[in-house]
Amino acid sequence: MAALDVQNMNPAVVEAELPRELEMFKERLSPKFFEARKKVIAFVKEVVLPAYPTYNEQKKAQEAKASSPPFAAEPPILHELRQQARARGLANFFLPEVCGLTVLEYAPIAEILGRVPLANEAMNCAAPDTGNMEVLAQFGTPAQKKQWLEPLLEGRIRSAFAMTEPGAACSDATNVSARIERDGDDYVINAHKWYISGACRPECKVFIFMGVSNPEAAMHAQHSMILVPRDAPGVNIVRAMGVFGHVHDHAEIIFDNVRVPKENMLVGEGKGFFIAQGRLGPGRIHHCMRCVGVAEAALDAILHRVSQRTVFGQTMSKKDILRQSIAEARIDITKARLLCYLAALECDVKGFKAARHLVSMIKVDAPRVCLKVLDEAIQIHGAHGVSQDSLLTDLYTMVRTLRLADGPDVVHQILIAREELKREPSEIGKIISGTNPNVEKYGKYKNLPQRRGWNGKIQARL
Repeated sequence: MAALDVQNMNPAVVEAELPRELEMFKERLSPKFFEARKKVIAFVKEVVLPAYPTYNEQKKAQEAKASSPPFAAEPPILHELRQQARARGLANFFLPEVCGLTVLEYAPIAEILGRVPLANEAMNCAAPDTGNMEVLAQFGTPAQKKQWLEPLLEGRIRSAFAMTEPGAACSDATNVSARIERDGDDYVINAHKWYISGACRPECKVFIFMGVSNPEAAMHAQHSMILVPRDAPGVNIVRAMGVFGHVHDHAEIIFDNVRVPKENMLVGEGKGFFIAQGRLGPGRIHHCMRCVGVAEAALDAILHRVSQRTVFGQTMSKKDILRQSIAEARIDITKARLLCYLAALECDVKGFKAARHLVSMIKVDAPRVCLKVLDEAIQIHGAHGVSQDSLLTDLYTMVRTLRLADGPDVVHQILIAREELKREPSEIGKIISGTNPNVEKYGKYKNLPQRRGWNGKIQARL
């Protein structure tokens, strides 16, 4: 991965001005939001950006000592950055009870963390730990919180979420086939999981594991979530998985008769889907706003490139075709940001369940927009855009993966369409659709038997 060039970083990465799209929501922003945003920007400028050269050097050194880069320990400076974030009251900012912000207020802060990824790590706001900490905070017992949540909140350990399986289409989570079987005071776990993000790193100490505990129960009551220590006997990390041909910190894991105490069960047997929805709602919004931040960074890269290069006797910035690309990027980013704010506001006003269709919309749209801007940035940079000297390909790989994480696009599109299909067809729709008058005039369909559609209703002949 290319190192971040702090020397040439556009200061707009951490600009003090509010995004223009946020102005219309200003009445919903509390004084605490403006204070928090100011503190985050100061932390990024004063602490995080100057730390990047040291972070990059230490990262290379740790990778050189490890058997493979995904198994390398974190750079020591990351611990120092977390301490400074905690001292400034910025640690674990993704939790509403910590930051005291609404979902809408946290969204533009998440955008900053998307543009400066090390700030996301320093503030202990990185996935998959964020979702796991939310689960433990909301559903964990006092003992579970003491053992796992406290060290996670302090940044002393990391975690992973073990759900995806190579032998099942887990975009439909009812297909998850891992087994969680009660045996006396323990549960015995058998499974084959893969692409378990964060599981390779030595700091990962616990999995939130999803599997079937009662295959005879109703469809959405078969699965449970349980805490599995990474060092439990029978947990075997087979390999680090690749993304676009490059190995990343996503593990393939065999769970072979792994035994954990019954106290590790979250909430109770059969509550896996109940917990999953609580885990994924906030995380999807956070992912999407970080995507918007990455798209802005990609547009910054375009602006930098076109101002530095000359082609056919003119600076690239004067070429109409490139100005069109810049305009398209700004339009797309603005639409995605507004949709994210709308989804966040609906979450605040009506709750995550009521806002799920908007959350699904932005989960589909934000990564698509970001990839489009990144792709254009790579094109404008030419060969340099795909080289190891540019961050563009690393960002593209990361965001492309996001179109599969937390539900692939098609799952969210199905949900969006389902919500639309709940509406009865309107009279205006019938008028716009129109009718062929010759069908009734010539009557060739009058003797055909009536049929019922998928919704059980008689289908119209005309």
